[in-house]
Parts: sequence; C-alpha cells; structure tokens
Amino acid sequence: MSNRRTFLKKGAVATAGLICVNPLMSLAAEGNARLKNFGFISGIAGEAMKADWKDTLKKAAEFGFTEIEGGSNHASSPQEFLSYCKEVGIKPVLSGIDFKKTGSELQAEFDKINALNMKYAVTYWPWLGGGPFMLEDCKKSAEMLNEVGTKAKENGIKLLWHNHDKEFHAMEKGLPFDYLMENTDPDLVACELDIYWVKKGGGDPLEVLKKYDGRIPVLHVKDMAPDEDFICPGRGIIDFASIFREAKKQGIKHYFVERDNEPDGMGCLSSSAEYLKNLRF
Repeated sequence: MSNRRTFLKKGAVATAGLICVNPLMSLAAEGNARLKNFGFISGIAGEAMKADWKDTLKKAAEFGFTEIEGGSNHASSPQEFLSYCKEVGIKPVLSGIDFKKTGSELQAEFDKINALNMKYAVTYWPWLGGGPFMLEDCKKSAEMLNEVGTKAKENGIKLLWHNHDKEFHAMEKGLPFDYLMENTDPDLVACELDIYWVKKGGGDPLEVLKKYDGRIPVLHVKDMAPDEDFICPGRGIIDFASIFREAKKQGIKHYFVERDNEPDGMGCLSSSAEYLKNLRF
C-alpha cells in the first residue's frame, strides 16, 4: 500500500495538477479492451482552432485523436479541411445543423456535410424553446426530427440529436428524453448521447445506453467534477470504464471528447487523450 500511495503522490505532482488521479482507473485496469479511435469536438479548442486550425489538428493527431466533430468553418473550403485532415490522420465524422432550417438552407447544410464525407449531422438543440420541456414541446420536436431525418436520409446522412440535462427532468408523463427516443423513427433519427448531461439531469448514462441499444452511435465524452461542474475526461467522477464496456458490446465506434467553456483547450485535449489511451475496460 505504501508503494501505491507513493506512486500516486508522485504522479499527481508530476502532472502539476492537470490530471487528477481517478479512483476508477484501478477498476478500468481490470479489463483488456481499449478505445482504438477517439475524437474531439472542435469547440473544445475553439481559440486554438481560430488562431491556427492546421497546427491545432496536427497537435491533436500527435496526442492520439483520430476523429473530429465540426471545425470545417475554419478552413477556406470543405475540400481544404478534408484534405488537411487526411494529411494528419484525423477523420471528420459529423457536423452540427440547425434543425429549424428548411428548403434550400437545409439542403445547403447537407451538401456541405457530404462535401466533407461526413456520415452524421447533429442538432445540438432539438427544441423550439428553452425548457423546461412539456409533452407539447416533445410532440413538436419529435415531428420535426422525423421530417429533418427524412431529408437527411435522402442525402445519405443520419440525423442525430444531442441531449442536455433538461431531457431528464420529468414532465406530465415520463421524461422528454424517452419521448424523443420512442417517437422518432430509428431509421431516420438517432442520438448523440452526452454522458455528462445525462448524469447532471439525474439519469444514469449506463442504463440509458442499455435501454436504447442500437439508437446511440456517438458518445460525447465529458466528465463531471465533484461539484457537478464540467471537467476534462479522466479528472472527474464518471465511471467511463463501465460505459465504454457497454458501448463496445453495442458496437459504438465514435467517442468525442467535449468540455464546455474550457479555458485551456489544448491542455484538455492532451490530458484527455492520455487518459483515453491508457483506459482499459
């Protein structure tokens, strides 16, 4: 025990407080599986991308990232972005859209996603209002998601919607999250599950995954600090090992690091990549 305490103490000092020792790491170490690929949402390093998006992508690839969500707006064209991503070994996988757009505006967004060879479009706020969400809000959102999902499918793209905590706050009957999942066509609409926001809303990310096996192709890997604030993966209290173990069973292939309002984007990417490369489950 004394050797282990000494090791942990030295490790914490060596990282200058950037990576907190996660008590769940010892549990994760019992497994043999690991993530072969993981990505990041470009906004986590927004300032760095704005300053020099090519250098940022190059460094991210050196950290170990193989996929990216968004970010093409920093390049002069989708072709330039796609070409450079290929050069450094990062694959664009999905990008955000406004699901309230219609007609030519919506088609333009799908055209851009196809130009980037992305397979998913995600709406980060699938609601017409700010919540709390009630049954009538859910009905409108589910209908719109199915409509946009139909258009997406016609363009060879799968539509995803991204959750926050309010989808796990009870309404007249049940949860908004369950309503959207149960009233959207699985062939047209899936979910990009944000692990942090599920927990923040009072849900259990592992149980949500199990309940909706096959409906969640993408995970947002965001950790929770003890005070429930955002924190970079590996520094908080979420048991990613058990979540990833279930995700592996389901064949989920896309894991994107996210941390809202991150003041040190590159530092967060560096520590997150190190954590994910070493995580066993």
